[in-house]
Amino acid sequence: MIKDNERQLNRIRGVLDVITVVAAYFFTYLLFFFVFPAESWFGGIFSLITARDYASAILYFAPLHLLMYIINHMYRPMRVTGRRREAFVVFRSNLLAIIIVMVFFWLFQGKEDYIRPDSLSFQLYCRLFSRMFLFEFGVVNTCAIILQRNILRYIMVAFRKKGLNQKTILVVGYSRGAEGFLDRVRNNARWGYKIYGILDDRMAVGTVFEKYEVIGRISELPSILEKNVIDEVFVTLRLREYEKLEDVVHACEKAGVMTKFVPDYGNLMSNNPYTEDLLGLPVIYVRQVPLNDILNAFMKRAVDITGSLFAIILFSPVMLVTAILVKCSSPGPVIFRQERVGLHNKPFMMYKFRSMGVQREEDEKGEWTTRNDPRVTKVGKVIRKTSIDELPQLFNVLSGKMSLVGPRPERPQFVEIFKEEIPRYMVKHQVRPGMTGWAQVNGYRGDTSIRARIDHDIYYIENWSLGLDFKILFLTFFKGFINKNAY
Repeated sequence: MIKDNERQLNRIRGVLDVITVVAAYFFTYLLFFFVFPAESWFGGIFSLITARDYASAILYFAPLHLLMYIINHMYRPMRVTGRRREAFVVFRSNLLAIIIVMVFFWLFQGKEDYIRPDSLSFQLYCRLFSRMFLFEFGVVNTCAIILQRNILRYIMVAFRKKGLNQKTILVVGYSRGAEGFLDRVRNNARWGYKIYGILDDRMAVGTVFEKYEVIGRISELPSILEKNVIDEVFVTLRLREYEKLEDVVHACEKAGVMTKFVPDYGNLMSNNPYTEDLLGLPVIYVRQVPLNDILNAFMKRAVDITGSLFAIILFSPVMLVTAILVKCSSPGPVIFRQERVGLHNKPFMMYKFRSMGVQREEDEKGEWTTRNDPRVTKVGKVIRKTSIDELPQLFNVLSGKMSLVGPRPERPQFVEIFKEEIPRYMVKHQVRPGMTGWAQVNGYRGDTSIRARIDHDIYYIENWSLGLDFKILFLTFFKGFINKNAY
């Protein structure tokens, strides 16, 4: 039998969640009927549906919320789940539960407003159950669950500091994956992982990586598992040693020990790869791109259209004044068109306010702008520094060639260079390029590290959400417009 104490803890967490949901419901019940009575807000419309009717609804609310928590994987191990991530999952689960309740009430609203002599009709009950009550309960319950989860987290950390609820870990194989895993264990004592030792065929017995020692060869795994209490085995074999993987897993399962796998090719994969069942054959996707999902892509495009239209109207006076200044500053067109590489490596014309004197095409392609570049006009220096020159790209967003948020697009000649020199550079073209991005709000604009910029772009691509987009847009207003690296 696999040694896994998480099952018992998960039962406790489930019971605590149900208790918390019930407590939050009745706290809301007290607020709604006694502290801030509903009749004072709605003129007695709730006189037909009594406090007793509200109290009985908890029989349905509690199981529904527990089901949402299970569906949203809220009972995964707490050791390596961040507090912010858990808080977001709690919010999402409670929101889904409230939406389901509201949809249920809407579907079962009857057209006949009749009341049986003995009780309120179900149809009328659905019509009169307060949406304000649901909103209050959602807020109270979310805060209560997050508070309860954090208290439980601190209790577990305190237990682990005293040596309780520890997991004894054996590491099999010494690789880049092993180094990354051991480094994280060393820096996160709250996880409660106790490293028993490392088994490796290449490193000498007695070799110490920081404070973790190589205690034997991989072939000694069965005897070590038999003679010692090991809770989990982390398999961190080097890529060239994967022929040993089947024997290692077989030995662990024979001993009834939980086995976890840290791949040595982790640098080639995303932080959250996923699998697809191909008629019983598991297929691992090397990189998960949330925007490949049709619903996600639709939501992002809707935000782009709405946001770009709003911004065009909002900044139209600024664009008008800028166009006049650009025209007066030097001869040439107001709008500068430049070819960039976009979604799926397809070129497109990106628009900017012209900030330089008119150049020959071959001269313009030759190099980046540098400090005190003589090609930049006086007006150009100001609009480049404040990013006003980027405003015409709102029309690129509206047309679908760009997005409000995404990796910044580059010129074709530089793409050809970077894709040979920088690993994973072309991954950025799996999504629409953006006016601003995760790299830009973290300071990587202009003449900065291309590698660091690509790392930030890939993080954005793999972890996209509407919340992250709004965060980037928010940060752009505070530190994205003024660019110290724009010359």
